[in-house]
Amino acid sequence: MNPISFNQPSFAGNELEFVRKAQSSSQLAGDGSFTSECHNWLEDNINCRKALLTHSCTAALEMSALLLDIKPGDEIIMPSYTFVSTANAFALRGGVPVFVDFRPDTLNIDEKKIEDAITPKTKAIVVVHYAGVACEMNTILKIANKHNLAVIEDAAQGIMAKYNGTPLGSIGTFGCLSFHETKNIHCGEGGALLINDVRYVERAEIIREKGTNRSQFFRGQVDKYRWVDIGSSYLPGELTAAFLAAQLECAEEITQKRLNIWNKYHEIFQDLENTEKVRRPIIPKECQHNGHIYYLLLNKRYERDEILKKLRKFGVNAVFHYQPLHSSPAGIKHGRTQCTLDVTEDISERIIRLPMWIGFDEHERVLEALKIVL
Repeated sequence: MNPISFNQPSFAGNELEFVRKAQSSSQLAGDGSFTSECHNWLEDNINCRKALLTHSCTAALEMSALLLDIKPGDEIIMPSYTFVSTANAFALRGGVPVFVDFRPDTLNIDEKKIEDAITPKTKAIVVVHYAGVACEMNTILKIANKHNLAVIEDAAQGIMAKYNGTPLGSIGTFGCLSFHETKNIHCGEGGALLINDVRYVERAEIIREKGTNRSQFFRGQVDKYRWVDIGSSYLPGELTAAFLAAQLECAEEITQKRLNIWNKYHEIFQDLENTEKVRRPIIPKECQHNGHIYYLLLNKRYERDEILKKLRKFGVNAVFHYQPLHSSPAGIKHGRTQCTLDVTEDISERIIRLPMWIGFDEHERVLEALKIVL
């Protein structure tokens, strides 16, 4: 019996055709016609003021730190349960990640614990929409407005998901998307910075283009382009943008397929939850998720590794997820915690993620394996 892979990158259909078109054009470097097409799609469908493709979500997060002029000692509130890039982007500027516990229902930052973490050094709040399920943004925005803080949405997993009908990535000061091959919409490696405050648009273009005003030059707004600010090379090549454009044009179809797979999982695991062997994901009514991850929470922390090992013997490649940043060597060195992170430490050791990709249809095999090993 063939093993079930955890992930398989999907193809929408026109990727190779678009890549060939880009190859035959006169421009393979970034910001060609396919990049423009992706920008337009993101601005139209996510309703952000400006979208800029980047070579990764990490790059988009780093740009947000530059745009906010993060300096040594500045504090940035964020969850500990996230990918290292969320913290690294700010630590690179000398910023101090301040780790806050997450909610046990959504695995998102606990909005009730944010205000206690705010100090005179706090500059921003970074929210991470785990598994494409939105954080409690109304409360978080009220806190941010009260304390004059920027809000960065790490929406790496959140494309096509919504909060009260509003697309993730369009709610905070900035939104950061990932198009890594493990994401619903992908181009192998890629990302985007979504800018929702027009005051940052011009400088974002400059930072993305190595600190030059090259974009203004090509629009005829200046007679030559110069080095005018700090920056780096954050834009992807045109072949990458071409692949992504083919994915974006099928984004609704891809998302619906993911949701169908997610819903099937959710249905067949109800009995396991009813018998208190696992806990299924919880989706608040105000959140419209995108079927990015299906996970289960085990009852006991020490069982997780053994259960994953047993599942692999049945050919089911389930995995755990993040190791909390606050207890990692770099997290201890560069960040701090406001209080105990008991929920994070508990749930992070009980979560297992199940195989999930377009075309997946072996739900029953996963269920039967879980019934045996639990």
